Amino acid sequence: MEKVAGEKQCAGPRGSLELADIVVVDLDSYVNVELDQGNNDGLISEMGKMSDISQALFQNEEEDEDESEEDDDGDYDDSGTDHFGSEKSGTRLQRCERRGGVTSGLPDTFQTSHLLFYERFKAYQDYMLGDCKPSEVKAFTADYLEKVVEPCDWLALWSTDAFDVLLEVCNVDWKDLKACVRLVLPLQCDTKVCELTEEAMKSLLEATQHKIPLQELQVVYDQSGDFDQTALALEHLRFFYKHIWRQWDEEDEDDDFDYFVRCVEPRLRLYYDMLEDRVPAGLVAEYQSLLENCSQCFQQFSVLRSGLSTDSDSELDNVSMVEGLKLCDQLEKFKRKLHLIENPLLRYVLGYRGNTRQQCVQSRGPRASGMKVVHVVTASCSTIQLQSLITNRLLALCSSEDTEIQFHREPVSAVETCHQGDVVIVLPGIYSVSSTIFLPDSITIEGFGLPDEVVIEKKNKGDSFVESTGAEVRLSNIKFIQHDAIEGILCVRQGTLNMENCVLQCETTGVIVRTSASLTMNMCDLYGSKGAGVEVYPGSVCSLLGNGIHHCKDGILIKDFADEFDVMPSITMENNVIHNNSGYGVILVKPNNGEQHGPPVDRSEDPAGATAEDKAQEGVADPVLISTTSTTDPSRSSSADVPPEAAVNNSTGADIASTSSRKWQFGHQLSRNKETSSSRPVQDLIDHQIFVSIQGNQFRRNGMGDFGTFFY
Repeated sequence: MEKVAGEKQCAGPRGSLELADIVVVDLDSYVNVELDQGNNDGLISEMGKMSDISQALFQNEEEDEDESEEDDDGDYDDSGTDHFGSEKSGTRLQRCERRGGVTSGLPDTFQTSHLLFYERFKAYQDYMLGDCKPSEVKAFTADYLEKVVEPCDWLALWSTDAFDVLLEVCNVDWKDLKACVRLVLPLQCDTKVCELTEEAMKSLLEATQHKIPLQELQVVYDQSGDFDQTALALEHLRFFYKHIWRQWDEEDEDDDFDYFVRCVEPRLRLYYDMLEDRVPAGLVAEYQSLLENCSQCFQQFSVLRSGLSTDSDSELDNVSMVEGLKLCDQLEKFKRKLHLIENPLLRYVLGYRGNTRQQCVQSRGPRASGMKVVHVVTASCSTIQLQSLITNRLLALCSSEDTEIQFHREPVSAVETCHQGDVVIVLPGIYSVSSTIFLPDSITIEGFGLPDEVVIEKKNKGDSFVESTGAEVRLSNIKFIQHDAIEGILCVRQGTLNMENCVLQCETTGVIVRTSASLTMNMCDLYGSKGAGVEVYPGSVCSLLGNGIHHCKDGILIKDFADEFDVMPSITMENNVIHNNSGYGVILVKPNNGEQHGPPVDRSEDPAGATAEDKAQEGVADPVLISTTSTTDPSRSSSADVPPEAAVNNSTGADIASTSSRKWQFGHQLSRNKETSSSRPVQDLIDHQIFVSIQGNQFRRNGMGDFGTFFY
């Protein structure tokens, strides 16, 4: 959304400007401008190849008329990444009024913190960083600032956590990214902690040698437009060092890569995804915690490293060396986890271990009185429905005296009052919920009718739909519909969930089975997941019997990035139909240990003569379709035997998968080796020991094949 908006702002008006009415600014290398001498009688400066900013000012005899025509074509608001601006006719940036209001003696500044993703993306890619390496970031940044920031004679607020003070910039030290300043007299200052006098502020500036980091300066608002680019450049600098740059980036052992591609873009996307609530709150909390731990570990490692002597063989240095190796190993683990979360596709492969709110929902256990309750959920019902309910269900459930019946208008209130052993019966209807349904106790929830008649839909944005942690939870005959979600439709975090004859219409990911949890899914229909239909974590137990899993990114995703303390998942797959998924029917995700994976490809059979490794570098994997058919086994794969229209679907799915694979490779952070992450079809996955039983399954029209492995 933000990208489209940014394009409209930047691209739309350019088509209506005449060449003679623009100021051309090039920050990369050079600009070629062809002039129509017949229409330009004014001053023409030398144009051509330039290593610094190139500006050309053209004055047309009908300038006023042209400007009015531009206004008629439509006004536009350039938010700051456009360095090819028209002649200055006043600022295009908004004013940021100070919160102090009339009591504040400080002037207003430019409003620059509202920039869209596309605008920051364009500024960093095209002007500030380009294709620089991590070790070149500071030099590229200094060169960018030197081209667009006014060198002197502008006012700025020095903003810190303790005070804001008005300064005048006299010069800029581009190499150190600092401004040489002097205090504006009389003193104009807002303090947040204690009062500051003019003498105290002068002493503070003398202690800093009158040099202030540029990212701590806010340009004072000016209507002339002369300082727009200065304000925007400082905003890009400030945002970069606050949200993008990491202390350890410059020390990456593999410096020979595009810093923007590997680090800037994924971190920028993650920032806006978190800003717009597209990342689960639990994952955001884990990412911030990892950042803090990684920063502390890096500081400890840096202090320890600086105290080591290269020529000393003392026992103390040997001990410090061992501690340093431990810190280095821990730092690499933190960095790897951060890289996985920053990658827009892998962050959901990694997942996170818990949900802070879910951890607060504890099991209520059985009632002290020993009473069990049947909860009936309905907004209203007919006498026929009530009679049928009593005859078919309530009489059997309430045969003893220690059972009572309670009525609820919606399912959330019914579940929240449940204790161990309770039963929730949901009558036909469409029930809209706005909060997560937590199932901490062993209860049974069943729909009284067909799944399409008993519908629970979640419309409000939230982390998850259904969270199950009960020891023995049962769901049946219900259709769950997910809207505007940022996490999976159902998550089994611990305990056992038995689900039968349910329909799951997903939005993001589908059913998630966490470590030590158990899921039995029988005769269910799952579709629409933008990730995997079912995600299986290490150490979990998953039984899939007679289900339909279709129209997802991948059908079933099995995660094998467990450490030495985790155990492999146990998976039973029988009589499932897995079809029309854009990726694989079943995919195993595991770490890339640098070895060659996948079967060799005979170049003679490939008309293009390309090897599997070549195609993997391009993000393309040949779908080697796997057949599980044998003379005695009814399992079969029909992805290779499909009608012509299915072949079209396969082609489309392969294109989608190829694009996704390239994005995976594009955004993934490399470790010490230079292996790229890629997915490959495999022929022996069905023989993997994670499968307790796999038989009777049908695979049809899955874009990349039936079985595959993704190495990250």
